[in-house]
Amino acid sequence: MEFSKIAKVLAWPLRPIQENFVFFIFMFALGYLCTQLEITLHLAGAKPYELSAPELFFDLYVLCFLLMWIPEKARRWIRWVIAIVLYAIALIDMFCYVRFESTLTPTMLMLAEETDGRETTEFFHSYVGWDLLTTKVGWVLLVFVIHIGCSLLAYKIKKNYKISNHYNHYNYYTLLGPIALAALIWSFTEVRQNKVSMARLFSYDTIGDVEHELTRRDAATLYLPVYRMVFSIYANHLAGKQIDQLDVARQGIAIDSCTFRTPNIVLIIGESYNRSHSQLYGYDKATAPRQLERSKDSSLVVFTDVVSCWNLTSFSFKHFLSLHAIGDPGDWCDAPLFPEVFRKAGYHVSFFTNQFMSKPSEKVYDFSGGFFLNNPEQSALMFDERNHQLFRHDEGLLTLPSPTLGEGRKGILTIYHLMGQHVDYVARYPKNRTKFYPKDYNRPDLDGAQLQCLCEYDNATAYNDSVVDAIIGRYEQEDAVVIYMPDHGEECFNPPMLFHGRLHSTRIDRRLAREEFEIPFWIWCSNKNRELHPEIYNAVRAARQRPFMTDNLPHILLSLAGIYTKDYRSDYDLLSPQYNSKRPRMLKNQVNYNDLQ
Repeated sequence: MEFSKIAKVLAWPLRPIQENFVFFIFMFALGYLCTQLEITLHLAGAKPYELSAPELFFDLYVLCFLLMWIPEKARRWIRWVIAIVLYAIALIDMFCYVRFESTLTPTMLMLAEETDGRETTEFFHSYVGWDLLTTKVGWVLLVFVIHIGCSLLAYKIKKNYKISNHYNHYNYYTLLGPIALAALIWSFTEVRQNKVSMARLFSYDTIGDVEHELTRRDAATLYLPVYRMVFSIYANHLAGKQIDQLDVARQGIAIDSCTFRTPNIVLIIGESYNRSHSQLYGYDKATAPRQLERSKDSSLVVFTDVVSCWNLTSFSFKHFLSLHAIGDPGDWCDAPLFPEVFRKAGYHVSFFTNQFMSKPSEKVYDFSGGFFLNNPEQSALMFDERNHQLFRHDEGLLTLPSPTLGEGRKGILTIYHLMGQHVDYVARYPKNRTKFYPKDYNRPDLDGAQLQCLCEYDNATAYNDSVVDAIIGRYEQEDAVVIYMPDHGEECFNPPMLFHGRLHSTRIDRRLAREEFEIPFWIWCSNKNRELHPEIYNAVRAARQRPFMTDNLPHILLSLAGIYTKDYRSDYDLLSPQYNSKRPRMLKNQVNYNDLQ
């Protein structure tokens, strides 16, 4: 009797698996198959998630433990509902991987929600065919078919031979129970950190916070299709909340008057531009010869003390598009976006981007920055026109016709959003535009690969100079003002940190601020603009050494346009005599840049 009790206790840890045996085996097979066939990191040498097996065991054990407490008749149906859902999500995820080279993303879900019946029919006609059975999708279907067969067979055997789920053979289970318990404890210790990271990931209130979470070194690995589906739903929900806030803010836009003081306003937004690699700021390589030439005749005024508010594209965009400033009550989406204000004032607004355009394989970083720009209703309210094609290189944007005055247009605001020096740098410029080579650098502290990367960054910077100059050239005969600013800086082998990219989850010190937040910033005024509006040019010249942070950009634009609205603040307007030069410049809303000087 005593032995029977001890055996029962020792065997108990196996019970969750034993009572859901076929379900456990095939769900493990399904999950492991997906982790091995879908390499979510598109990098050379990337491998499957190394903790796939222990995390799958842990997740399924917990699920089966919960199922164990449900009466057997109900449990049988619940298991099949869960299995069908998991198979369906796995099929969708694998289909996306096969057809779009990406697993499930928030953008895919968003695009699916926006698809009408006709588009759905066309989609299936284009992408779904019998050939899918010969791809990795076929493996998922094969596991599903075998699962059905084994479940029917197990049910038939159990029914015919009246096999009980209870532990009558303790000598067998007494051995396996401790093994199951040991496996559970081991798997938990292996995957604990990822579970903590997953819990943290799903605890945020804004999509921006979620994006920032994913920059952490200990960010969660969503290794299963079902987790990626849940995350996509979660991300779209958070994005939808901020769209709703923008809708409310839009209702408060009120234009007192608009003089169209500058009929052509052009904003060029660069990408990942390290100020110390610009010839305008003393770099010893000719990375900006055209801009430098324009600065010599004083038409292009270089500003000396400008920082980005964030070192993430999406955060930068949200803050410099919104009339909300860092330090104001509320969030960026609690204030109107300046393109909406310009449109309501009577300006024709164009947005030509080579980055923010919804595509199935879009990563969460681009989704976070572009969800409100790509939302159909929001986009229609902000822009009169925008491109619907991305280009391999930024000069492709120059093939798009520039909007012109006339046809009832009193003013035009044109926004160009470039890929600039976005990593991978070598992909940012045509090969025949290569200007710098490793031999041009006296950097014994760098190895061959680092030197190659450095010259590719400088080549991308020099190519960016030609694109920016061509945009200016479109407005030389117009009454126009052009503003250039990148979204943030970029590390690029400047001593003492010999690497490229950005450090997201670290303390902001003087060195980090210099590399990742200090940015080039300039304003160009055409000859006609200087003749007709000398006060603008004089204000630009007077402001060139004032400290500035990009979250206050909208107030410069409103001033240039002569738009009078309750949302305009002269103390945020860099060109205004009332500009507050002492305003704290909070980088990532954490550290005052002024205190780092």
